[in-house]
Amino acid sequence: MADTSPKVCTVNFGKGAQDISVYKSLGGYSNVGKRLFDLSQFELIDLVTRSGLRGRGGAGFPTGMKWSFVPRGGKPVYLVVNADEGEPGTFKDHFLMLEDPHRLIEGMLICGWALGVRTAYIYVRGEFLSAVESLNKAISQAYAAGLLGANIGGSGYSLDIYVHRGAGAYICGEETALINSLEGCKGQPRLKPPFPAVSGAWSSPTCVNNVETIMALPWILENGPEAYAAIGVGRSNGTKVFSVSGDVKRPGVYECALGLPIMEMLESEQFCQGVIGDLKGVIPGGSSTPVLTTAEASDAKLDYESLAAKGTMLGSGAIIAFNSSRNVVTMLQSLTRFYAHESCGQCTPCREGTGFANRVMKTVVAGKGRDTDLQLLLDLCEGFTPTTICPLAAADAGPIESFTKKFRADFEAAIARNPERAEERLHPNFRPGAFW
Repeated sequence: MADTSPKVCTVNFGKGAQDISVYKSLGGYSNVGKRLFDLSQFELIDLVTRSGLRGRGGAGFPTGMKWSFVPRGGKPVYLVVNADEGEPGTFKDHFLMLEDPHRLIEGMLICGWALGVRTAYIYVRGEFLSAVESLNKAISQAYAAGLLGANIGGSGYSLDIYVHRGAGAYICGEETALINSLEGCKGQPRLKPPFPAVSGAWSSPTCVNNVETIMALPWILENGPEAYAAIGVGRSNGTKVFSVSGDVKRPGVYECALGLPIMEMLESEQFCQGVIGDLKGVIPGGSSTPVLTTAEASDAKLDYESLAAKGTMLGSGAIIAFNSSRNVVTMLQSLTRFYAHESCGQCTPCREGTGFANRVMKTVVAGKGRDTDLQLLLDLCEGFTPTTICPLAAADAGPIESFTKKFRADFEAAIARNPERAEERLHPNFRPGAFW
């Protein structure tokens, strides 16, 4: 069954909307006028709240509620768009910025008006040179057209947007680490509270939203919150842009209504057109989300609540399908290596624990695993979740716990290659909590 929901963020893909004249001919910037400026800030926040839009970066927090936390009348308010896309398997934001940068700018104007923002930043992963060029060109065109800068459209409202390139650190996708990096400090997460909405960039109120979240705003303002809320299922309103990769016939970026079955995304002619080989498992929302077996994926749906009921998450919307030819042990070691490398080193459980987990996985892959290694990995994961400032270590625990439990036979077979496997790696009473 085909997904007939409207395209909210990808409607202009392949149409040359990078140029402002093309974007305007497709209806772009139609909100920047009376439709926007006749609304008070609080009316606009209420409109976004009624749409049911939730953050598309991974957390899924209600956008209107997040905006309502920002205080008014004191320090300057900043808007920061999080385009530091670094989760393995995630590439939707990169293509959204490449294909339709003016939609992002229009969305920032809407958010900026709602929050009283005068200065906004797009924090882009440093390697995305083509996206940076696309954004800078679009921003220059918007200034030339009087859509950015002082007194936009005679409204008395002014907004300046700057593109800030990161240095390729995954940790800067966490909003407080991103803010530290934006300020020129080391990209390490901050303790919360205070939350960025109250004290963020330069100790001022700061709203950090994902690229896709901001790009949904023009459609919502043009079509109304009720139209957006009518898309999707339950509390998972609207559409979602997915990055699909792995063993599928047509990997790519796809937008659909939330609630679409995963298998329809993988097998439909409208989307990925089928799995290559025998499906073994699916990572549903990026590398940090627990993996689903084929049986679990067979009736899973792409929305926040359905995947939570399966013990996993929608995350950033990065679907990675893999078939039975893949070695899940080496797949997990690839992920543990990533998280160990990307730890900022601020918290001991993460700095030491992710590296320790990766060293254990390296020995298992090398055929030198021990019978106690799987339990050791799970014990390490127990020390990750409640003990660190940010969730990077917990993001490592998600794949470790799910892969080793759901594909245990594969890991036991890898360990069985070692004739000395019965020897314990550590004292049997070792528990990570004793050190952390």
